[in-house]
Amino acid sequence: MPHLSVIVHGPNTQGHLTELLAALETRPLPDIEVIVAAVGDWARETAEQYAPETVVVPLPEGTGDGAARAAGAARASGRWLHFVHAKDGLPAGASRMVAERAAELDDTVDVLLFDHVTTTWRTAAAPSPGGRHLAAAGRAGLALDDAADLLRLAPLLGTRALRAGFWRAHEDLLTTDDEPYAAYAALLRAGRVACLNQVAYDDRLLRPESLPPLAPEDRYALIDRYESLLPLTRDRRAARAVLYDLMVRDLLRTFAREDLPDPVAREFFRRASLAAVRWRPENHRRPAGLEGVRHTLLEDGAYTRYRAFQAANRTRRAARKAVRDRKRQLGTKVRDQQYRRALSRPVDPELAVFAAYWERGVACNPAAIAARLGELAPHIRRVWVVNQENAALLPPGTDHVIPGTRRYWETLATAKYLTNNVNFPNAVVKRPGAVHLQTHHGTPLKRMGLDQRDHPAAAKGLDFAALLARVDKWDYSVSSNSHSTRMWERAYPARYTSLDHGYPRNDVFCTSGAAEVRAARERLGIAPGATAVLYAPTHRDYEAGFTPRLDLAALADRLGDNTVLLVRAHYFYGGAASPLTGLRRSGRIIDVSSYDPVEELCLAADALVTDYSSIMFDYANLDRPIVIHADDWETYRTTRGVYFDLMADHPGQVARTQEELTEILTSGAWRDESAAKARAAFRRRFCEYDDGRAAERVVRRVFLGEPEEALPPVIPLAERTPAPSPEEAGA
Repeated sequence: MPHLSVIVHGPNTQGHLTELLAALETRPLPDIEVIVAAVGDWARETAEQYAPETVVVPLPEGTGDGAARAAGAARASGRWLHFVHAKDGLPAGASRMVAERAAELDDTVDVLLFDHVTTTWRTAAAPSPGGRHLAAAGRAGLALDDAADLLRLAPLLGTRALRAGFWRAHEDLLTTDDEPYAAYAALLRAGRVACLNQVAYDDRLLRPESLPPLAPEDRYALIDRYESLLPLTRDRRAARAVLYDLMVRDLLRTFAREDLPDPVAREFFRRASLAAVRWRPENHRRPAGLEGVRHTLLEDGAYTRYRAFQAANRTRRAARKAVRDRKRQLGTKVRDQQYRRALSRPVDPELAVFAAYWERGVACNPAAIAARLGELAPHIRRVWVVNQENAALLPPGTDHVIPGTRRYWETLATAKYLTNNVNFPNAVVKRPGAVHLQTHHGTPLKRMGLDQRDHPAAAKGLDFAALLARVDKWDYSVSSNSHSTRMWERAYPARYTSLDHGYPRNDVFCTSGAAEVRAARERLGIAPGATAVLYAPTHRDYEAGFTPRLDLAALADRLGDNTVLLVRAHYFYGGAASPLTGLRRSGRIIDVSSYDPVEELCLAADALVTDYSSIMFDYANLDRPIVIHADDWETYRTTRGVYFDLMADHPGQVARTQEELTEILTSGAWRDESAAKARAAFRRRFCEYDDGRAAERVVRRVFLGEPEEALPPVIPLAERTPAPSPEEAGA
């Protein structure tokens, strides 16, 4: 029996079925089957031509979506069903990802929810706002009242897989042509639901002008939908409260549309008012502010007063917008004038600007270069670009500018040296005589730059022309190994000079001694003799928030009292690592997501556990054990794109499940001979230039103008002495 039956249903609207079938793996797979409930001759002919190995269920023209879903489900043999409308899309690898997650679930879970993107006739793969709800719910099966906010996800049946037995038990509710009703009803009837915080569906919105016009009276169907759904919440107080709020929100939004003729608008408002009063939960609190006023007027049935309130709000908004626009135009004009005036001044040969991670603070390669510059060329002033919220966290005495301020633009306009590990804004002008140094912030396993064009989940609307315009400003690109040099030249084709000098931030791994290792562990509160494991997973472009892919509490229990887990969420999530809250148990799990610098965490750790994060390339300089936890490698490789097969060229042991990871860490395999052999090969390939003198080479070449042949040569790998391990340091 396959884990998943993908049921494509509907007519071949505007020819989109062809690309949907192309995205599906149409060859026979042991855990996935594809069934096409083809409505009309064009859909049937397309399915037979482009997916000859699938089961095609021909249906007459005009068959509704509900009947098409039922016909497809009747032929399905999978344990789980995923209904995909023929107009929509599936990201690469989505079905396998859903099948793998569904295989983990027992029969107490009825619905599996996942994230989606939206494609319109104007834009492609826009992320949904609902990912945060999936992230908050985690991966465990839940009763809906324990995660009622999941009702706030877009009501798309394509974003939820249904257990086949659950479908059969509630087929009468779910075969309606009203897809939002079916999507809500599936959640409200489910015993338990589970989540997959990854994008596995592409909701394609067709251009309204290409669809049959909607009669104004058809808007009444929205009220009928909620009047039918709310009885399903009778025993679910939390779900009822959320669904009621959604109903009032949708009713008010529909009423606010200006295309409703007055008689229809009056009748809609009357019916909506009755529904709002009839279904209002006990002790329900209206929202504060203007939204609360709208709720009150709706419940009072005060049509005339509501229209007057709308008119007053429109007038108020228009006035405020006019004031804001004038201020913005004036501010932009003043900024442009200030910047242009500053650009007319001479370039200051003793001024250097540094930035890292989109103005987060003093960090990464720019920080190491700035520190070494202060030693070798103290006459060059160093100014950091730091955003307002992080300015208070800077080391005392750090000269800095806040983005958008007058001094910010003046500094960027006159500095000779501009160093960043990302890119400066598009508005920054590359002046003759100025030097732009791009340091990057990792070794590329995942595809970067132009190589993301074939991976929309990663690119997410990236403007490649603007990217290349920024790249054209680079004078130098820092690299830590030959692999990176080749990939940067491929992903960012321009006339810059590659500096094969090593990553300055990694110097510390060759220059630190036992005292620095002990001090790092003491600052983290790691007891002497304890084993510290750093767990640092990467960002996934198809996830909206950070969801630990490991049961950290269970892992800590299996590893025992003498092991500490240092858990670091990717910086893209900022302080949003909320799933870690409550796991700081007796000091055995420490959330280090906000701890800087990350290099200090590496010094303190006896071993690294990661998935596809570039931290593995940096940590390898320490010649300490690395374990790869790759539970979704196929999905990541397909959706993000990679430059090499990490499963073949890995830095140690590889685990595909939590149980395998636990076995590796408890059995000692994490530091056995085979792990050491794999790590040695990995270090030869990716630690090529990191010998402890990278920052010095960069400063001498870029800031002091010394020729390549005069720079300190790279120390051969066999002759380097990494920082001692915690055990060697007596920690």
